[in-house]
Amino acid sequence: MSKNIDWQNLGFSYIKTDLRYRSHWKDGEWDAGVLTEDNCVHISEGSTALHYGQQCFEGLKAYRQRDGSVALFRPDQNAARMQASCERLLMPTISTEQFIAACVQVVKANLDYLPPYGTGGALYLRPYMIGVGDNLGVRTAPEFLFSVFCVPVGAYFKGGLTPANFIVSPYDRAAPHGTGAAKVGGNYAASLLPGHLAKERGFADAIYLDPQTHTKIEEVGAANFFAITQDDRFVTPQSPSILPSITKFSLLQLARERLGLEVEEGDIYIDQLDRYKEAGACGTAAVITPIGGIQYGDHFHVFYSETEVGPVTRRLYDELIGIQFGDIAAPEGWLVRVE
Repeated sequence: MSKNIDWQNLGFSYIKTDLRYRSHWKDGEWDAGVLTEDNCVHISEGSTALHYGQQCFEGLKAYRQRDGSVALFRPDQNAARMQASCERLLMPTISTEQFIAACVQVVKANLDYLPPYGTGGALYLRPYMIGVGDNLGVRTAPEFLFSVFCVPVGAYFKGGLTPANFIVSPYDRAAPHGTGAAKVGGNYAASLLPGHLAKERGFADAIYLDPQTHTKIEEVGAANFFAITQDDRFVTPQSPSILPSITKFSLLQLARERLGLEVEEGDIYIDQLDRYKEAGACGTAAVITPIGGIQYGDHFHVFYSETEVGPVTRRLYDELIGIQFGDIAAPEGWLVRVE
């Protein structure tokens, strides 16, 4: 490692790395794509990404394995999700092959920024697509830019896996039949105020209920929600407004195949939390954030503990982290080696 980086104290913040991938779409096709040192994007002032939010993005990680090799975690799933986001926003799709090839190029070009095995860190990749080109009216862009950059990030939990408390927000994260299932910037912009208000009250973030009835849990901040029932079933919400989390679907499969639990995608009613003994939020950044308690109106519901992690949640976390770092055998196709 030639970079002067304090691997033990990395957070989740921007660090300029050496090279990033860029590809331009014009006249109906993508160019071959290049690696560039320039971390600034130069676009037309009329770009649809600036005025009409025509953009989407992804997040995934590359891990240094125990044996010294490097692997991306399920990049084909990120490619598929980006394709769905692009279709929802009338943007050209990136093929799975080009998406993965771009990610591999970026990792190989920035290997000096990949945290060593044992530090708990990883190389976070941020693919994104934006509508660009001279434009004024509300329409799809004449040109598009697809890019992938990377940043080294540290272990999310510096003091170990610890529960956090959340509060139910009166705001909606997304509209019924809107863009909740697409990974678009507008969803995150809409969550900034509710998240800020939650943190002002001493909570980790806001919990969003379904926008149609406001009776069922949908998402936790920028993460998916899951819970463990009193009889050891793994349950996660099902809704067309929820972003399909790759971490969530990974946990569903591991809960069923590795832990032997019954799994279910269904309704989790906010007034029936006593049915669950553990709960958590899951996503790429933290993998799992255990939920200690949820504030709903005047009532504060505690799951397993506000200070201790429930046993099922810990087993799920250890299994998934073990797979990502190569300590535990991965299901077929989950790891893509960076040669």
